[in-house]
Amino acid sequence: MEQLTLLLFERMGLLLLITFILTRIPQFRYLLDRRMDWKTGVTFSLFFGLVSIGGTYAGVTIGEEGIGSYFFAASLGPDEAMADSALIGIVMAGLLGGVAVGTGAGILSGVHAYWMGGLTGAAEAWSTPVIGLLAGLVARFFAEERVIAPVKALFISVFAPVLQMGVILIATESSASAIRMVNLIGVPMVVANSIGVGIFVAMILAVLREEERASASETQRALHIAEMALPYLKQGLTFETAEATANILRRELRANAVAVTDTEEILAHVGIGTTSLFQGERIKTELSRKAIQTGEIQIAKAKEHIQPQHPALGAAIIVPFRNGGQVAGLIKLYYHSVRQIRPVEEAFAKGLSKLISIQLDIAMAEELRGLMKDAELKALQAQINPHFLFNTLNAIVTLIRVNPDAARRVTVQLGSYMRMNLTMTQSPLVPLYKELEHLQTYLGIVHIRFEDRLSVKCVCEPGLEAVAIPPSTLQPLVENSIHHGLKGRTGQGEILAALRRGGDGVQVTVEDNGSGFPARLLDKLGQVPAHGTESTGLGLYNVNRRLINLFGPGSRLRFSNRPEGGARIEFTIPYQADERRESTNESHDS
Repeated sequence: MEQLTLLLFERMGLLLLITFILTRIPQFRYLLDRRMDWKTGVTFSLFFGLVSIGGTYAGVTIGEEGIGSYFFAASLGPDEAMADSALIGIVMAGLLGGVAVGTGAGILSGVHAYWMGGLTGAAEAWSTPVIGLLAGLVARFFAEERVIAPVKALFISVFAPVLQMGVILIATESSASAIRMVNLIGVPMVVANSIGVGIFVAMILAVLREEERASASETQRALHIAEMALPYLKQGLTFETAEATANILRRELRANAVAVTDTEEILAHVGIGTTSLFQGERIKTELSRKAIQTGEIQIAKAKEHIQPQHPALGAAIIVPFRNGGQVAGLIKLYYHSVRQIRPVEEAFAKGLSKLISIQLDIAMAEELRGLMKDAELKALQAQINPHFLFNTLNAIVTLIRVNPDAARRVTVQLGSYMRMNLTMTQSPLVPLYKELEHLQTYLGIVHIRFEDRLSVKCVCEPGLEAVAIPPSTLQPLVENSIHHGLKGRTGQGEILAALRRGGDGVQVTVEDNGSGFPARLLDKLGQVPAHGTESTGLGLYNVNRRLINLFGPGSRLRFSNRPEGGARIEFTIPYQADERRESTNESHDS
């Protein structure tokens, strides 16, 4: 028995070596990836059936005279049997391919066993399909695993030779020769086949891990190259950016030459055959035009399909890349021979094309978001000025009738205010001292209208003068207190604007001693551009939107009513300096 076991292991090793080589063929991945249809099922039934037949021929002949010494047995005598590793192929077919593949491989192996004859031929003819069927059913319990673990496969496969030995005894009616044969080959076949299945599964897992590592490495490599080339491609396709991109690709991909084109002409060519005459040359080859039209990678396998033509360049991969859904240009990777373009190069080129296209689309989306945000901020800023201008012009119309001198002073102040406003709104942020100057100009207009009925005090903590703030932020808040908070008040109105350092930010508070905000509007203020006699109009909404867009939700306006009466508006901006600081204003009182 020990000698038979050793012989089985020796010959099983040769079988596993052959199957390991077979697992390297690309078609084998279809089974591992569970992409199963009837064609794939038939193909792999034949594959594993042939593995099983190979295991039979690699077995050891057992007869009346003992263990046979020859390696290949074409047929068996009536009293002979094979101690083999044929069940490895059958069990693997069921575990990897399921019921259909396992049964198909078992039928093929069973027909071969019946054709070889011998003492066990008839029993194996119908036991092997049953074993394949059962292996496929067992595999359903491990459907979530891509490949069953080797230890699990080893223990599951123990049942196969045990079942086969039982069938042999039943088919031969437990004859003396059958019992002697089962006692001789049973244990060696259980050990050899179960260990063989475990090794086979371990080999498949090793192949998969190797491919996954290679795929991860190539993906990381493609992403690295795309990240290096993106800063140049984002600047647009010019001769300079194309040349920089081509140099990166040639260095990283180790191609013999690299060219970058737009949809019309060659922008850069580096490597073999480089000459300045290529820059600006029109795209001529049919494959390049086809790549631009279809957006699909093309392989140039003949010199006549290569541009520019050079004796040392015999093949190329033409990789289109997109921007905004349209083909924006080509990357051409040149090689000495078509033999250098392996499937891994083609797969890498496809990945590189997708990565560059995705990165360009992301860059375009970011640019569009920036433009839209800037446009929205400018639109919000533009809405504040007409709102204030409308109120001031109404006041001038009133003063012309009752106090022409005051109307003239207000008009002069308005002109000064608008000039300052035009200067400030060129940027989304201004130094705080300029914002306070802007507010003082506005208050100069307001004081002419309200004279001694209004007191506005601005307090700015020292050291905050250069902090960046959106222009025309304080003026709309003070204006809201004047026109809404103090509306209908008979006594003197008081407004306080305070700016103090708090942690990593600057806390800004504007409060008045008016009637306060209506309770039902507190949750809505600044969220929608409300209108109506009790609303705060567009001013608060626009200020709130600009603060959120520039600094985030943490800088939104917060509205409340003071316990002693009146309204309070608060917000916080980051403590960040504006480099355009020109002067300082520590406090303003009016």
